[in-house]
Amino acid sequence: MQRVLLTGSSGTLGYHILEQLQKLNGTQVLAIHRRKNGAWPARPRVKHQTINFTSRKQLAALFHRFKPTCIIHCAADGMIFPQGTWFKLVRFNVDFTLNLFEQASLQSDCQFIHISTGLAYRSTGVPLVETDALDNLHPYGASKAAADMLLRSASVEFGVPLTLFRPFSFTGVQDNRTRLFPSLLRAALENKPLSLSPGDQIRDFCSARDVARAVLLALSHPAKIQSASVYNLGSGQALRLSHLIGQVVSDLGIKVQLKFGERNYGPFEPMHLVANTNHVWKMLKWRPEQRLSHAVWQLAKASFPTLKLKKPPERI
Repeated sequence: MQRVLLTGSSGTLGYHILEQLQKLNGTQVLAIHRRKNGAWPARPRVKHQTINFTSRKQLAALFHRFKPTCIIHCAADGMIFPQGTWFKLVRFNVDFTLNLFEQASLQSDCQFIHISTGLAYRSTGVPLVETDALDNLHPYGASKAAADMLLRSASVEFGVPLTLFRPFSFTGVQDNRTRLFPSLLRAALENKPLSLSPGDQIRDFCSARDVARAVLLALSHPAKIQSASVYNLGSGQALRLSHLIGQVVSDLGIKVQLKFGERNYGPFEPMHLVANTNHVWKMLKWRPEQRLSHAVWQLAKASFPTLKLKKPPERI
């Protein structure tokens, strides 16, 4: 019996991981939350619990009761943050991650799967490989890079099997309302133009469902003791952001006015962020299967059900 402790199940990726986990026979899932937002949907073999993430005592008691065989850590403070919360974001992304890993190190035979980000890398202008340098001044990318390095050191020190995933851009059901594709769909629904950056960034997008599928593959391919497994997750395709958005708009028949250049680029935003996915294919035989426009269509059905869109093909 696998006992999986999952953080971040209310986020885009965590939602898809939980959807796929609850279909696995012989798996019990405990999803932990910082706060309770309404009623949690009933799922077989899934329980939810709200705890104070800053309380080491509560975390230790939870581990003692549940005795997880695997931790999937998705929870993070994210890309958009109010002024004055820099230290709060970094403390959560680094300190809580290490507290969680410390509890895992006290269990016997407990695997740790950490969801990092492609934004942890230093942008080089070419597809990034897992051995490239980590370096980013944005607090999200910097805090994830710091957690990555500390976890790899702790994994060697305490002999905990560690798998690090660095997903690049993704979307799907439960995508945050402030991000690109929910903003696009909302603008179409409200019949308003969408202000965008110039769109010259080179990006690599795939579906959150595909990213979650890779994470579940790691359950049956645990990292070796003393050697963390690190995997990039992305489409591997380098596309200009303006072209990528235009393709989704065309595929779904979205009626929206796109105003490229009305917004500045984000602070510390890399102009080229593309994954080299050769390693994850070699080790886990993972490649994206879901078409990006289909993932956006599913997001629209879930969050903007009155928006009339064409249904695109599902598979790439």
